[in-house]
Amino acid sequence: MNIVVEFFVVTFKVLWAFVLAAARWLVRPKEKSVAGQVCLITGAGSGLGPLFALEFARRRALLVLWDINTQSNEETAGMVRHIYRDLEAADAAALQAGNGEEEILPHCNLQVFTYTCDVGKRENVYLTAERVRKEVGEVSVLVNNAGVVSGHHLLECPDELIERTMMVNCHAHFWTTKAFLPTMLEINHGHIVTVASSLGLFSTAGVEDYCASKFGVVGFHESLSHELKAAEKDGIKTTLVCPYLVDTGMFRGCRIRKEIEPFLPPLKPDYCVKQAMKAILTDQPMICTPRLMYIVTFMKSILPFEAVVCMYRFLGADKCMYPFIAQRKQATNNNEAKNGI
Repeated sequence: MNIVVEFFVVTFKVLWAFVLAAARWLVRPKEKSVAGQVCLITGAGSGLGPLFALEFARRRALLVLWDINTQSNEETAGMVRHIYRDLEAADAAALQAGNGEEEILPHCNLQVFTYTCDVGKRENVYLTAERVRKEVGEVSVLVNNAGVVSGHHLLECPDELIERTMMVNCHAHFWTTKAFLPTMLEINHGHIVTVASSLGLFSTAGVEDYCASKFGVVGFHESLSHELKAAEKDGIKTTLVCPYLVDTGMFRGCRIRKEIEPFLPPLKPDYCVKQAMKAILTDQPMICTPRLMYIVTFMKSILPFEAVVCMYRFLGADKCMYPFIAQRKQATNNNEAKNGI
């Protein structure tokens, strides 16, 4: 194709992409069904993990829950089973009432499987993935949600904790994707969800390891998405989730300027997950919550660095993590004193 003609074709496609994006704001696309599909969630025992599990359970997905903490993982599974029982009761009532026109997924197909897995260890991921394939089946929806934070200033952070943050928050996405993507490619069907953070798009002081891990996983996700497009595997969808500070306790104590806080409070976990689910089920490539994060990311990309520093200082975002780090340090010191270390 002549380069001039190709240029105009590309220009038209770019403009059309803007039109489609605007249309999504006005008319919400229909959500796809995940009923009967195997959905694997890492970090299912805490934070946003249990909420993702409950949302997929309500939509009749088969759940595979991974977490390093066996007890909390089983607690999430218990909540999922409770939802499955409610669905079974509703199905039975619908059948008894003679509403047989609607498709009802048999309760026997609604199952939840739990696996204790340290996603920061490559061998553990591959071995557990093989067990899942044998015991459950092929994974259709992969939600990479597991995450950790060290809570130390760079020069005070032990190297082992830095490595741990990188392994769990970033490297684990490589291992889980390599484990389950091949089958998705064979059948050209699947969905890979990357739960990152707004700190993977712009950074702040005091959490260098966390920001680096989230920046890394955002880069991984974007490159993977481009690779799937280049391979013309349009049946495999990807969604990048970048929320602002979520009130899960992970960053307890984090504070921005008190005058600004009422306008930008920490997100409620339920709200964050519900927004993410809307994006996943409508095959939205990326979601930032709240929408203000899109503007902040855009400004960070175009403004001079010193202007960004001024903006951070005005918002109180430059040292927002310092109270959180101080609390973590105090808690660590208290535990050490209690244990006689």
